[in-house]
Amino acid sequence: MNVYDLAHQLAAEMKKSPEYLDYMQAKEKAMENETQKALLDEYKRLQFQLQVSMAGGASPDPKELERLQKLAGVLQMSQEATAYMLAEFRYQRMLAEIYKILGEAGGVDMDLLTGQ
Repeated sequence: MNVYDLAHQLAAEMKKSPEYLDYMQAKEKAMENETQKALLDEYKRLQFQLQVSMAGGASPDPKELERLQKLAGVLQMSQEATAYMLAEFRYQRMLAEIYKILGEAGGVDMDLLTGQ
């Protein structure tokens, strides 16, 4: 079996994992409400922008950071949004661990992804 076939097999198994299934179910519930969906989309957009700027060595824009914190506060009031963000975190942690395993197989240091 070649590595590409194994990668497709891994992807299929990941879609059966509790982390993925919980993530997809929580996402569906959280995105039912259009206002909440818009807030989650804005939160993710801001979060990504801040991560990119910080990865580039720039200091985060205080206004954008404050906006992100306010959005997080609003989203935490919603059980569906909170469940979605936690499920997404667990799924991303699983992905990071898989990337680390693959990186180690190729001799690439992936500790940055898993926080170790």
